[in-house]
Amino acid sequence: MSCNGCSMNNSTNNQVVDSYSWLNDLPETANESDIVEVKFKTTRREYYKSTDKLPIRRGDKIVVSTMPGHDVGEVTLTGYLAEKQYNRKVKTPSRNTVNNIFRRATESDLAKLTESRNREKPTMIRARQIVLDLGLNMKIGDVEFRGDSRKAIFYYIAEGRVDFRELIKVYAQEFGIRIEMKQIGARQEAGLVGGIGSCGRELCCSNWHTNFKSIASSAAIKQGLSPSAEKMAGACGKLKCCLLFELDTYIEARNEFPRELMNLDLAKGIAKPFKTDYLKREIWYSLEGSMGTTFKLSLQQVKDIIQKNKHGIQPEINSFAENEKEDNKMEVTLDESLDRFDKKKKPASNNKRRNFKPKKKQVTKFVVKKNN
Repeated sequence: MSCNGCSMNNSTNNQVVDSYSWLNDLPETANESDIVEVKFKTTRREYYKSTDKLPIRRGDKIVVSTMPGHDVGEVTLTGYLAEKQYNRKVKTPSRNTVNNIFRRATESDLAKLTESRNREKPTMIRARQIVLDLGLNMKIGDVEFRGDSRKAIFYYIAEGRVDFRELIKVYAQEFGIRIEMKQIGARQEAGLVGGIGSCGRELCCSNWHTNFKSIASSAAIKQGLSPSAEKMAGACGKLKCCLLFELDTYIEARNEFPRELMNLDLAKGIAKPFKTDYLKREIWYSLEGSMGTTFKLSLQQVKDIIQKNKHGIQPEINSFAENEKEDNKMEVTLDESLDRFDKKKKPASNNKRRNFKPKKKQVTKFVVKKNN
């Protein structure tokens, strides 16, 4: 995983959001390997050889060889790290052909690349119209022109297999270029389109994240996050990729908690858990039969109470924590369940369907009142 900072590009103006780059602290190792990682439009990365030992560094614009023609990209990794990434991503290096780097990009190369980029949006709009005319069950997500304007990659989304042989012929006649069709998923489409996430920063999939994995709803549940599917969904309509970033830390912290958070038998009544903060090692409880009475206990305090309950002791609540209430008032509506993101089982047989009666949609609300 390589991350050289965070940048945001808008159609009207270019804004760059600086962030700390851990690569700047590493020594330059370009002389240790001739493998160079090059980034093209969005997150597409490929590997090339610097046979002429060009003095290139991260961020340089270079011209690389393609079959046929050439393309223009940006250097993201060199030397030791580039070779490590190449060996990690390319499973069989002996069968993979690594093209060469021609030269540093000149002003004419960059001007031609800008001209190619300006052709992409009109081409994509026209390409979508052609798909509709041919009646194909697919969607053109994006178009990427190569730096020499002789070839373009048409990224498309389809649920099943699509016979686009006739489509390629129409595209070649319409645009006068070489055509490459590349199927992508919903996460890849979000990376190509780009945007701003709920965190206020550029989408990880359009900036640096390239390893898209399937994310189960249990990733959010294990971190004690909101069970609302709407809050946990990203721009692609699937669970956010960032749910995996801290998952290992939460799993490690959960190991110290009891497997089941049981109700506590206190002198004032039964306390039921409703929220857990695994990193702070705290558990929030509500007192049964007392509306609005909530309090938090540390993990050690909960363990002590459980041991006392086993001996028939009902401790006073004030001996462990004062009556506290959360700072924020939170209302969560489960309009959809998180498990809608998981793979569904096969539907039941026709006989079972006849006897099936749909249940009413269940709406659950969690309300934590604010302490005025």
